[in-house]
This record gives sequence, C-alpha cells and structure tokens, in this order.
Amino acid sequence: MLKIPGYADGPLVQGGAYLDDPLFWPVHLGSSLHGEDAQRAAFGADWDAAMELNCVLSSEREWPVFSVPLSSGHTIQVVYRNIEGDRGVDYLIHHPAWSTAQTLAVDDGHFMGPGMAWPELLSAARQLATEGVDDSDARLLLLFPTLGDARLPDDAAVALTTALAALTLIEEPAEVASMLLENQGQWAPAHWRLADGVRINDGGHSYRNPGNVFALPEGHLREISTALDSRQATVRQTSG
Repeated sequence: MLKIPGYADGPLVQGGAYLDDPLFWPVHLGSSLHGEDAQRAAFGADWDAAMELNCVLSSEREWPVFSVPLSSGHTIQVVYRNIEGDRGVDYLIHHPAWSTAQTLAVDDGHFMGPGMAWPELLSAARQLATEGVDDSDARLLLLFPTLGDARLPDDAAVALTTALAALTLIEEPAEVASMLLENQGQWAPAHWRLADGVRINDGGHSYRNPGNVFALPEGHLREISTALDSRQATVRQTSG
C-alpha cells in the first residue's frame, strides 16, 4: 500500500493504468466542464461509460494516486480521496526532506485553490521524468484542475488542445479547451505576481496567497515557486 507522509491513511494505489483510457480525462476534468454544452462536447455519446468509470475511480476500496515528479526532487501527488460523504481530488506536493506533504489545491465541494499559474502548469507538464507520469500531455491534463490564472497567454489554448487531441476521443478538442480555460476549476481566476522571487496570488481560497490565514509557510511557498519555475526546471525540447 502506498503512503504519502502526513496524508490520510487510506487505501492508496497507483492509478497509472487509468491514463490509457480516453474517458479518464473528461472525467478528471469534470469540475471545469460547467453546463450541459461543455459536458456534451467533452463526453459526447460516452456519457454512460464515463459515469461508470467515475464510479470505479470513486470506489472507497481504492484511492487512485498519480505521481508527477519534478526536476527539483519534489513530487506532485494527485489523490482521489474516496471517503464516503467527503470525496474529492487532492493535489499534494512533497519533497523527501519534508516531514509531511503540503496541499496545493483541493477539487471537491469545499474547494481550495488555485494551486498554479499557467506558466507553472506548463513547466510542470514539460519537466522530464523517469518515473511516475512522464508524458507531457498527460501531466498537463492531470494538473489542469489546479489552474487559476486571470492572465492567460494567447497560446494557452493551443497547448491544451494538443493534449486533448492526443489523449481523448473528444471530437472538437479546441472547443473543449476553450471551455476549460474559461472556467479553470471552481475558484475565480487569480492574479499572480512575484514577491521577492516567490510567485503568489490573491485568491481567497488559495494556499499560495500569504494573506490567507491557512497559507503555506513562507519557506514552502518559496520552494514550490522554485520547483515550478520554468526558468529553473529542465524542460522538454520540442522539435521545430
């Protein structure tokens, strides 16, 4: 059984096998698919099969975990927390030197976030890995629910469309990418800035807003900012 330092003692299991199922991705991104039009575009005729998969992912017997290693030595753990009456997806970050994992974002009815700005999401997706989730498109979609950024670059939709086209059966990936970027999870898109080299935001539900009483400690804020900084990470080289 897997263990994450300081995290709930649940039946954690590796969830990597789900990543090969094209239906996993719209299910995982469900909280950012607001309204019938978005869900219809993402699921199409596969709605019933997707709901069956969601039931499997939500089983109390197993809590799927997806590990996204960063070149800094930190690892982002995406955990399906399948507690009856308190289900959700937790986005944790841990380093071997830390006694406990820290929470970046929580995707559930009592959401907490955002956990990443767009440049950080793209950087985390493109960092090289020899274990865990190593595909850049899969890393991008897996971590997308942590996003909350009011200042998206013009080419954000291109990267997201490419990932959706590569991993899903969605007929119009560009349309769904646009919907996802418009919604960006359950929180309002935050404004991010650098303060003494640390990326922070103004989100009222974010652990990375030092103005919140529940914010992460200053040292961890700095470490996380560095680990997710594309200028300091080893990134994939793209052809062309």
